[in-house]
Amino acid sequence: MNKSISILGIFVADTAYLAARMPVVGETITGSGFAVGPGGKGSNQAVAAARASAVSGQGPCVSFISKIGRDTFGDLALKTYAEAGVIPRLTVMDDQPTGAAFIYVNDKTGDNAIIVYPGAAGTITVDDVEAARAVIEASAIFVTQLEQPAEAAHHALKIARAAGVTTIFNPAPAEPFPDAIYGLCDYIIPNETEAAALVGFPLDTIEDAKRAGDVLLGRGVGAAIITLGSRGVLFHAHNASVAIPAVAVGPVLDTTGAGDAFVGGFAAALADGKSPVDAVRFGCATAGIAVTRRGTAPAMPRREEIDALLSR
Repeated sequence: MNKSISILGIFVADTAYLAARMPVVGETITGSGFAVGPGGKGSNQAVAAARASAVSGQGPCVSFISKIGRDTFGDLALKTYAEAGVIPRLTVMDDQPTGAAFIYVNDKTGDNAIIVYPGAAGTITVDDVEAARAVIEASAIFVTQLEQPAEAAHHALKIARAAGVTTIFNPAPAEPFPDAIYGLCDYIIPNETEAAALVGFPLDTIEDAKRAGDVLLGRGVGAAIITLGSRGVLFHAHNASVAIPAVAVGPVLDTTGAGDAFVGGFAAALADGKSPVDAVRFGCATAGIAVTRRGTAPAMPRREEIDALLSR
């Protein structure tokens, strides 16, 4: 059985600053912590999927398709994939830097605000995606987002759909994208803010989320999976609508990688043959563990941790 996962996205080096609040323009404040680590939505999702897949080294192989610079941050990417068991499918550029992200994390609540510069990965083109066609077509699951150019995501989804690969689209950040993408999505996974931007109304209640799910189904997606933070996740398809509670493990330290943990965990569970609703539960457990740790990729839990949590 083919269980492989391919993910198109960006790698950035996360530079995370802890402080009591964001400074206003022209102000300097003292922070309470700092860290540099691997990040980028697609990269985080690849690490999450690889860690959530591996059982004693046996599990779906996870390939990550992207571009990095030939620099220190690029070295960090390669080290990250070697440690996580991700297969890097990377173009290394000499004339563009590896991307970087500024992350403010509130040191009391764990809430965050982020500025991303994609660097080399921002130059991913349709031709780059075409060069990775064989990797995408050989996958059971394909995942992408919107941190690289939307036309690259669109082309990759077309390749995956034509090859019969199950497609997962995480429309993050909330950037414009071609309407034709909806019809290429077996699963679309926005958070509540992104879903509100897509449908034009806030998701204050579960009923609002279901209404948003109906809008997305009407645009051609197979199923809408809307993550609602502490309110859990809504799985909304033509034949089922299930609200799945968030999994609380312990004190929340950092929510930065929660969405990526969910997407990676969901993809890993789907590749492993779980039903979509069970895969959502698995994704919730993956995210529930990740938010109790600092950082993004380093916070992603391993399969045995997720299984142990779900068994409780």
